[in-house]
Amino acid sequence: MSTRTIVNLVRHGEVHNPTKVLYGRLPGFRLSESGEQMATTVAAALAGRDVRVVVSSPLDRALQTAKPIAAQFGLTVQTDDRLIESDNVFEGKTFGVGDGALRRPANWRHVRNPFRPSWGEPYAEVAARVLAACADARQQAEGGEAVLVSHQLPIWVTRRAVEGQRLWHRPDRRECALASITSFVYDGPRIVDVRYEEPAGAAGRSRIGGA
Repeated sequence: MSTRTIVNLVRHGEVHNPTKVLYGRLPGFRLSESGEQMATTVAAALAGRDVRVVVSSPLDRALQTAKPIAAQFGLTVQTDDRLIESDNVFEGKTFGVGDGALRRPANWRHVRNPFRPSWGEPYAEVAARVLAACADARQQAEGGEAVLVSHQLPIWVTRRAVEGQRLWHRPDRRECALASITSFVYDGPRIVDVRYEEPAGAAGRSRIGGA
């Protein structure tokens, strides 16, 4: 008999980032006041479910988001490096539309191949590590639910991999708002359904940029 288990990938809440840098894996980037409210909101959205495991990326913003989720289920937050944000050569710099980054010759070699991508960790490697973390969490929570707190890009490319879509994509078309929940429904070891919800609603969507 197969066992139904749900692994919920939660994106962290809004980050305090007044200088608008690509913070990536840099330490010290914590949730803003709004982000802390988002963490409480997503915890409330998960209330009543049979959550047996809570695992987080080791970065501060993810750990902060995981804390109220784990607390309401009487669980301890585990950490898993496989849930960390994707590596990116532009970390610590501003890199956005209209900031002139693409006009700088020093950056050209990093943007030559958007399909891999050439500026950071390959999409296929990101999806593989997150799926491996999901598989381990499924085993721990077998018959119930697990919550894994991660970041926008890792969650999105993993969802695309599960749905059989190409991994390269337009960042402005990601369906992965702040404090959103992307759920993989497992039948035994197989993912049989993907669900998505946005507990933070318009607030999470209006701040969809970032990591």
